Amino acid sequence: MRTMAMTLAAVCLAALTAGWAADAPQYGGPNRDGKFADTGLLKQWPADGPRLVWSVEGLGGGWSSAAVAGGAVYVTGMDAAQQGTLFAFDTAGTQKWKASYGAEEKGSGHPGARSTPTVDGDRVYLMSSAGHLMSFEAATGKPLLDVDTVARFGAVQPKWAIAESPLVDGDRVICTPGGPDASIVALNKLTGETVWTSKGLSAASAYCSPIIVRVGERRLLLTQLNGLVVGLDPDNGTVLWQHPLANAMGIQPLTPLYADGMIYANAGRKVGGVGLQLAPDGSGVTAKWTDATLEAFHHGLVLVDGYVYGTASGGKQMFCLELATGKVAWTAPATGVGCVVYADGLLYVYAEDGRVQLVKANPAVFEPVSTFTLTKGTAEHWAHPTIANGRLYLRHGDALLAYDIAAQ
Repeated sequence: MRTMAMTLAAVCLAALTAGWAADAPQYGGPNRDGKFADTGLLKQWPADGPRLVWSVEGLGGGWSSAAVAGGAVYVTGMDAAQQGTLFAFDTAGTQKWKASYGAEEKGSGHPGARSTPTVDGDRVYLMSSAGHLMSFEAATGKPLLDVDTVARFGAVQPKWAIAESPLVDGDRVICTPGGPDASIVALNKLTGETVWTSKGLSAASAYCSPIIVRVGERRLLLTQLNGLVVGLDPDNGTVLWQHPLANAMGIQPLTPLYADGMIYANAGRKVGGVGLQLAPDGSGVTAKWTDATLEAFHHGLVLVDGYVYGTASGGKQMFCLELATGKVAWTAPATGVGCVVYADGLLYVYAEDGRVQLVKANPAVFEPVSTFTLTKGTAEHWAHPTIANGRLYLRHGDALLAYDIAAQ
């Protein structure tokens, strides 16, 4: 009986652990949509916030989120000489290795590493702000690939330098140099050879990281360029449709959201967003509604059960918007402006003033739960949070902090 009890206890513990354990190997979580797969997380934090497990300083400048995969945490930073570094830590916060990858661009007075690494098996990919698509050996940091996409595709550096996290799709890696007939390109992920370019599409990069969604039998690559929302065939780069969406500053960094035949794209300050109805086969779109109040800029949006959650730069408040109609369900000035992600029924809002807020994903009413304030790090609170394996990873400039948010 004792042996049976011990075995049962071990099985239960394993089941509980499996309930929340999930990697986050790229920007925006497993599916690049701001939603993280962890479950069994704390539904409320202590008054002073969740327990800080570890923190590291010395990353240098930047707004890269953490990527977590295979027992390692990857993040980029920039030193005083404007040289970029890819760091790898174990899950206890001990540095495993670091690899220099060359110059990062200032980007009109905002120097810093921008790319969140993308982990694919035994390789880590990143896009420098100078437009170099690179990969490294995940175990050691050994450089494996370096493609200057600006030079290869005749692109012009955007005002704030390139800010994008590469998308690995099968044997290809997809990025957005913004060149002539090459706004978006796919490279062989091992050799760097060009697989396809977006013929007929020459719009400039607008700092957006692409996503692939499934519409019936079709796979559809979605992203934003300067003044456009676009849909492509990710297998060959064929441009299926493009929809005009103006912006105020040449910035459209928010990855489009998709569910049930509807796309939501947001062009940020002074513009807001649009709801696009997809054709059943994904070959075209029709504008269904527009909304100018949720002007989200670069802070991220998340779609949960038919509702879009995000913050607006102009009004400095949080919004809940119905995807099907564009109607505003509620606003919450108390949150301020910040990055919004989702896991296990809750929204995590990392505000520009350093507050980290836990909010229920409730379209009926704004329902805050817990708040604490980040005290370590430097410069702007702009990096998007990462949730992986029961931990909340927050990047604040020079520092990366890991909090325990698993329910005990």
